[in-house]
Amino acid sequence: MSELNIYDSAKRKHPAIEELTALFKYRDLIYQLVRRDLIARYKRSVLGVAWTMLNPLGIMIVMTIVFSQVFSRVESYPAYLITGLICWNMFTQSTSFAINSMVWGNKLLEQIYLPNTSFVVSTILSNMINFVLSLIPLFLIMFVTQVPVRWTVVLIPLAMILIGAFSLGFGLLISTLAVFFPDVAELYPVILRAWLYLTPIIVPVDILNNILNGWILRLNPMYYIIDVFRQLIYYGTIPSLTQWLIAIFAAFGTLVIGWIFFCNKSDKFAYYV
Repeated sequence: MSELNIYDSAKRKHPAIEELTALFKYRDLIYQLVRRDLIARYKRSVLGVAWTMLNPLGIMIVMTIVFSQVFSRVESYPAYLITGLICWNMFTQSTSFAINSMVWGNKLLEQIYLPNTSFVVSTILSNMINFVLSLIPLFLIMFVTQVPVRWTVVLIPLAMILIGAFSLGFGLLISTLAVFFPDVAELYPVILRAWLYLTPIIVPVDILNNILNGWILRLNPMYYIIDVFRQLIYYGTIPSLTQWLIAIFAAFGTLVIGWIFFCNKSDKFAYYV
């Protein structure tokens, strides 16, 4: 007599745990999606991967010409600017691509089973690779502007983990909202533009700290993450324990919230996309 298997939905694991387990099982798929993202991004580009390095460099040059006289109080302003700019590019490209990947990916999810987070995760990982490549023009600018490279650069991977975790968490949040509310995708570039000027990337910290008694910085999670990265690269110092803890809380707190929110809502994606 054959054994009868009964599925008990009450014993189902939390969707966030199930998604994490499925993502590990489909790790080869993640590799292929990352590979696809990188190939598709540079397929028709004459400069290819070099564009990843020239893009932040070109933006830095333009912004330096425009703002260097205004913010001349900042020593080696080009180096100061590009340290924040490559972090910001990593975040904005990852989250913007996450929205697009969910719209494209859900068409495929309707036909075959894949972990719902696979497209967002692959997007973040491919942008992490681009982030590593963008360190090349960063060190070039530091050399030109005579900013010394200190031993603290060996801790860059720790800062990269924070940037990646925050980008993934926020990418899951914003892509979920974009599935249910399409206007979010249209509004998001406007939000990013405002967020850029409220983060000490172009504008020095001391100026932003004078606005609303510093609450603009205190409530800005990107400030803490960029500050850790900038201290390791630009200032050549190790952030204090408090700075590390706040940055870790901002990055991984956002990741946990985004992961749970995404997984709890992902079963309904097919009805909205």
